Amino acid sequence: MTNTMPNDPNDSTLLTVHEVARRLRVDDTTVRRWITNVVLPAITLPHLGKRQGYRVRQSDLDKVLSSTTTTTQTDGSSSTLQVE
Repeated sequence: MTNTMPNDPNDSTLLTVHEVARRLRVDDTTVRRWITNVVLPAITLPHLGKRQGYRVRQSDLDKVLSSTTTTTQTDGSSSTLQVE
C-alpha cells in the first residue's frame, strides 16, 4: 500500500526512486521496499510496464531522514537507526 499525498504548491520537488536511492547510497530495490512498507510516502504513477512508477516528495524524504535517530554505543561510537 502506498501513501498518496494531496497536491501542495509549496512542495513541488519530486524525486524518482533512483534519485532517492543515489542520495541515500542504497539500492533502488531498498527504496521500493520502503515505499511498499509505507516507511517512505510516495506518489504512485500509472504504469504499463514491469515495475510500478513512484515519485517521492523532497519534503517527505527530509521528514523520514530527520526522524532517524543516532545513538551512542558504550564504546563511544555512534550508530544510526536504519529506515528498514
